[in-house]
Amino acid sequence: MEVSRIIAEIDAQIAKLQQARALLADTEKVMKGPGRPKGSKNVIKARRRHTLSAEGRRRISESQKRRWAEQRKAASKSGSAKSAAAK
Repeated sequence: MEVSRIIAEIDAQIAKLQQARALLADTEKVMKGPGRPKGSKNVIKARRRHTLSAEGRRRISESQKRRWAEQRKAASKSGSAKSAAAK
């Protein structure tokens, strides 16, 4: 190959790389950061909170108290069995 032809091919490659660099530099300007751009139509609606009535809170409270009582009862039975076995 002649030196002038090699130089021409290198110049062609440099031109292609400069075009690619210019394209990438333009996309950096567009891509500012994560998230939706302002004015986007895909807006997530705020979730509606569900409220619990006083009756519902009372029922949940009573059932939880029953569960705790059963746990204490089971713990005391196993605790007394352990203390009897230790004697």
